[in-house]
Amino acid sequence: MSQERYPVLWIGQVAVVTLPAEIDVTNADTVQEELLSVLNQGAALLVADLGKTSFCDSAGVSALVRTFRRAATSESSMRLVVSTPAVQRVLSITGVDRLVDTYPSVAASLAGQPGQGGQGGQGDQGQPDNATAKADTDGGGA
Repeated sequence: MSQERYPVLWIGQVAVVTLPAEIDVTNADTVQEELLSVLNQGAALLVADLGKTSFCDSAGVSALVRTFRRAATSESSMRLVVSTPAVQRVLSITGVDRLVDTYPSVAASLAGQPGQGGQGGQGDQGQPDNATAKADTDGGGA
């Protein structure tokens, strides 16, 4: 299996990683490895661009949450760009949209303007919320 890489745009210490159209069990580990690699390169802010992602299963959600947790422990921030209803729904059902700030576009994420519909505004500020602290990280098992 070839090592898949995703486009990364660096703007100072901000890294925008464009993720694939589908994130599922077949590529979630690669997505996580790529995002962690970018964090390890010194990104102060990691923007995971799921703007063109139309499908994300529980393995993909888990990869995003694990990356968010690593970012938090390394004193970096993470934001998600989500524009497709299917991905927005998965992140809402699992509570990830309350854990990680979400934005409707890369431009909005760089400007720090939280997404529409109540998403965003909590993840980077670290406000305690027991419901979001237990967001799905193990692939969904219910």
